[in-house]
Amino acid sequence: MSITTKIAALALATLAVTGSIATTTSQAEAKPLGWGVGVGLGIATAAVVGTAIAASNDPYYGYRRCGWSPRYNAYGQFVGNVRTCY
Repeated sequence: MSITTKIAALALATLAVTGSIATTTSQAEAKPLGWGVGVGLGIATAAVVGTAIAASNDPYYGYRRCGWSPRYNAYGQFVGNVRTCY
């Protein structure tokens, strides 16, 4: 699991716990839906879309490919392989 996935999972768990606490502690009142529902759905949608975009992109630290490269000394003799990322 990458750090981004862990952060997204933690944020989703926190949102679920907060939502369950809010629903169990508030009284049922019949009133029209206001700005709160729109703002809440907007934040939830932004979190889901942002997580999907972050998961589909390359890692932020920039390493795209890693592999083994041969290394030679000053006389052109093979010394060994070194792992390089570029």
